[in-house]
Amino acid sequence: MGQAVARVAVVIPAFNEEETVGDVVRVARELTPDVVVASDGSSDRTPQAAREAGAQVVELSENAGKGPALKAALEATDAEYVVMLDADLIGLTREHLEVLLRPVLAGELDMAIGVFEGGGFVTDWGNKLTPHLSGQRACRREWLLEVPRLGEERWPEPPITDHLKATEARWGYVELPQLRQVLKEKKRGFWKGVGFRTKMYADLLTYRARKKREG
Repeated sequence: MGQAVARVAVVIPAFNEEETVGDVVRVARELTPDVVVASDGSSDRTPQAAREAGAQVVELSENAGKGPALKAALEATDAEYVVMLDADLIGLTREHLEVLLRPVLAGELDMAIGVFEGGGFVTDWGNKLTPHLSGQRACRREWLLEVPRLGEERWPEPPITDHLKATEARWGYVELPQLRQVLKEKKRGFWKGVGFRTKMYADLLTYRARKKREG
């Protein structure tokens, strides 16, 4: 792992995650100094918290979505490999990052996708129900930047899934034990959280229709 660290960056799209982004950055920096947080029009202290923890921060002027933020983070590094992380993770360790990277660095997978295991019933259940929507991944940076519509879709996971199929990439799930996310209903308040989650799934469910309509 040590020889590959210099070629790895950790990229973290973040929107109003001041409470957790610093801890995620600090763990990421145990693996590599190349940690980029793209603040997606955050109105709280997300950029400051990320910088204080040691990350390079790219600030989007407005809330454009996770896809544009992810692309901005990817363009801010020239590492060969990247680990994608959500900014609201609880219980993250360096070992989780190594589990994600190992099969990619070994040439066994083109993309490793992390799924939670034992981190909490609600997040485990949601992650296992829709593992293809996981934000914890590792792959080559160049491959990810070639994903069509990556910087146009609010949620990048559907276009990434399409690109995996189109390129016949080798991908697989890896378990990330004792890791979870802060529930949207908890960090934004119940009704705002429900609204955010509803809009997220609406965007995800209409992805194919938009793609077909826009050609």
